[in-house]
Parts: sequence; structure tokens; C-alpha cells
Amino acid sequence: MIGRLVDAGAEGIILGCTEIELLIRQEDSPVPVFPTTALHVDAALEVAGLPAEE
Repeated sequence: MIGRLVDAGAEGIILGCTEIELLIRQEDSPVPVFPTTALHVDAALEVAGLPAEE
């Protein structure tokens, strides 16, 4: 699926549900992967004034 999206011109992959983040990692994709759970956690930490996880 990722390969087809990249072939069609995708420049990044959004992992939009928590379960898919358990199956797909950056190593599985030739383009950047954006796990939404981690992005939301980082944003919440930033709003709370805490350092984001690495």
C-alpha cells in the first residue's frame, strides 16, 4: 500500500489510527511517516510547557 501511494506521488504517510502505528514504522517507508498519536502527545506536552519526548 505504501509503495502504491509513493508511486502515485505521496511525499509522506500519515498513520491516522493507533493500531496502524503498531504495524508500520519509518523503516517500512521510503518517505517520512507521521504517527498521529506521537504528534498529539508532543503537542500536548508543548502546550503544558513540558519537553517533548524523543
